[in-house]
Amino acid sequence: MQLPVKGHARDTNLLVESETVFAVLERLEVDPPAPDLAGLRTVYEAWCRGVPFDNVLKLIHTAAKRPGPLPGSTTESFFAAWLEHGTGGTCWAGNAALHDLLEALGFEVERAIATMLSSPEARGPNHGTVIVTVEGERWIADASILSGEPIRIPAAGEPATSAPLPRFEWLDGRPAVIWRMLRAPEGFPCRVDRVGALAGEWDEWHQRTGAWSPFNYQLNVRVMRDGASLGVSAGHRFVFDAGGSLSASELDRHERVRFLVEEIGIAEGIAVQVPDDRPMPVRPEGH
Repeated sequence: MQLPVKGHARDTNLLVESETVFAVLERLEVDPPAPDLAGLRTVYEAWCRGVPFDNVLKLIHTAAKRPGPLPGSTTESFFAAWLEHGTGGTCWAGNAALHDLLEALGFEVERAIATMLSSPEARGPNHGTVIVTVEGERWIADASILSGEPIRIPAAGEPATSAPLPRFEWLDGRPAVIWRMLRAPEGFPCRVDRVGALAGEWDEWHQRTGAWSPFNYQLNVRVMRDGASLGVSAGHRFVFDAGGSLSASELDRHERVRFLVEEIGIAEGIAVQVPDDRPMPVRPEGH
């Protein structure tokens, strides 16, 4: 049994069973929403505080050189792991699951291929995001940026507003979100390059990160709590408060496990398996 889908044919990497949808909504502590802007805001805000962006399962998988698809390669497996262990995923896994959940709830939603321009050396595309259309307006709902509120894409020719980060900007005529992370506390852009990727292409982008990705070597976690963004990056626990001020402190292994279990809600049996951070090798040609 599947929940109805509004407006267009499904193209998911695996159909989301209604039992899974109801279990996810119950865990997020939200009622089944109407597919309108209020409903989108409710679901996305709950996602941002309840489903972490993290590479916990991916680190375990890649460090052990396990064969087969990467963790979270299907929406059902992503949600099964989250419901049992509290783990999330990196951009391709998390945004695929968010896309499929919103689609199952009746929203008009598309996958988009994007580029995180976190450094001058950044090559794209390197990111997947989610675009939701509500009453003719498009909104960015990203399971990695975790902006708390979906970010509106202005109509063509309409200028962006100078809102606090994270905020929308036009970049070379393309939509972008300017947001913060520990390595770029003043903000950097995530540029949306193309809207309308299909599930097969999306999975190809995901699987190729198994060979090399910044998220294969060092623990990265982020979630929203009470208007603040907190997480782990580069061996440090960080918090951006609601005003954008940053505080950070180094974590040893014991403190890192405690953070994952007590602050993020990841099962201890999983948290203790996360390998220590490793030096990142040189990016191979073609990645």
